[in-house]
Amino acid sequence: MTITTANLSLSAHRLVKWPGSATLRLTPLALAALLLSNDCLADWRVAPGVQLRETYSDNVGNLSQDQARGSFVSEVAPSVSITGISSRLKFNASAEWRKYAYSNDNTPNTRDSDRRYSAAAEAVAVRELLYVDASASGTRQAVSAFGPLPANSFSANNGTDIHTWSISPYLRHRFGATALMTARYTRDAVEGGAKSGFGNSLASTRSLDLVSGPRFTDLGWNFHHSHQDMTAQNTGNTVTENSLAGLQYRVTQHLSATTSVGYDKYEYRALSQRTRGRSWSGGFIWAPSSRTRVSASYGRRYFGKTGSFDASYRTQRSVWALTYADVVTTTRSQFLLPAAVDTAAMLDHLFQTAYPDPIARQQAVQAYMAQTGLPPTLLQSINYLSNRYMRNKRLQGSATFKGARSNLVFSVFSEHTQALSLQQEDSVLLPTQLGALNEDTKQHGASADFDYRLSSRSSAHANLYAVNVQSLKTGLTNDIRQVSAGLSSRFSTKTIGTLDLRHSKGRAGVFDNRDYHENALVATLSVQY
Repeated sequence: MTITTANLSLSAHRLVKWPGSATLRLTPLALAALLLSNDCLADWRVAPGVQLRETYSDNVGNLSQDQARGSFVSEVAPSVSITGISSRLKFNASAEWRKYAYSNDNTPNTRDSDRRYSAAAEAVAVRELLYVDASASGTRQAVSAFGPLPANSFSANNGTDIHTWSISPYLRHRFGATALMTARYTRDAVEGGAKSGFGNSLASTRSLDLVSGPRFTDLGWNFHHSHQDMTAQNTGNTVTENSLAGLQYRVTQHLSATTSVGYDKYEYRALSQRTRGRSWSGGFIWAPSSRTRVSASYGRRYFGKTGSFDASYRTQRSVWALTYADVVTTTRSQFLLPAAVDTAAMLDHLFQTAYPDPIARQQAVQAYMAQTGLPPTLLQSINYLSNRYMRNKRLQGSATFKGARSNLVFSVFSEHTQALSLQQEDSVLLPTQLGALNEDTKQHGASADFDYRLSSRSSAHANLYAVNVQSLKTGLTNDIRQVSAGLSSRFSTKTIGTLDLRHSKGRAGVFDNRDYHENALVATLSVQY
């Protein structure tokens, strides 16, 4: 029996601060200067808006039935979105603040306000050489997979606010037709989970990628190396290194064979298991047309056999996708990654023919999502809070259909997550008697969003989300169901009204194995200026 320990430092318990590097501190100033340059003055849109919402919920706090309290909830939500595309900058940001007032003062587990924001920028600082990516977000996240989802923004049950930011300057150089090199430095942070026991964290990642150029027509090659240093309040200092070299041989015009070898090195506290070792894989890529692509691989990493699969197919009126991944991950890294299924990205493919201009297409997609009540991301497996490293095996499929008068967005998923690091990493999150709750979990479920256009101004829509969560070590389960249906009408080019009926159920909490039920009637008036 062996124990691998990370270097625990007292500095890990200090609050996460803005990076000390002078280069990174100057990056926002460089982006601001770029915003004012002549190359960035076109195709900008600032769209302020406001939502007025009145909700009656018979269980405002998502509590078990004997504790449920009903109330009218009055809500005002000002918002703003900013988009811009130019030859040197792509920028997209949105922010929303919600304020709540309750008719029943005796409503436990409720919140006074909610704040959400997201921003992403891709800038060309020096053409053909220096680039900068930056992002920031603030969202409401579930503390545990064995409790209510934070779908009702006014409920405080099983939710916490998570904030992330990332700045990533990188150099890109092309060695003629021989190779393309990308050297990147990333500084990122995840904050807001200190009160819940999740803790704040700060990381620096250096990576180098080399990819063969067009000179290698039949035999391509690639190389990747990354090194990450992370400081976390609850788990100390950790180091992660990944190296990978691969080859791709074109067998036919549409079929290529792939292979790779590499080495992984992780530092996390583990009992009787390896945290580093060699890796290898073999697979293929089949791309018979621009609309169809399939890639698959099979191999081994330090934790055992592994594989991947990625298939996509697009027609004039549908987009299909099926993926399988087997990775080492953390809750932290999931917060920093884009959503697994981005609703706007899927709809963007369907709107390409009708809206060739990217700015006009983005506006059309956002207007469509607002009218039909589609969420910004399709709900997938629940990303609960944990400080542990985990092996995550996830199979997910999605399909989007666009008809003459109706549209359907559908997704299914199945996920198996096994903890790799010790239970002690989550001792501040979970009590001793439930220390194994997140040791070995399974989730599977589906979501569907459908709308039907009744007229040029009105439409009907329905949304369904169902997921089953199992803790294989403790036997606890959570069956979550959310169903809603409603009508929407466009009163003018800037004003949309919706009326929705919602029903949801699930486990009331980690320590309460009873179910909660909520029924709600929601009327919303949205104005986009």
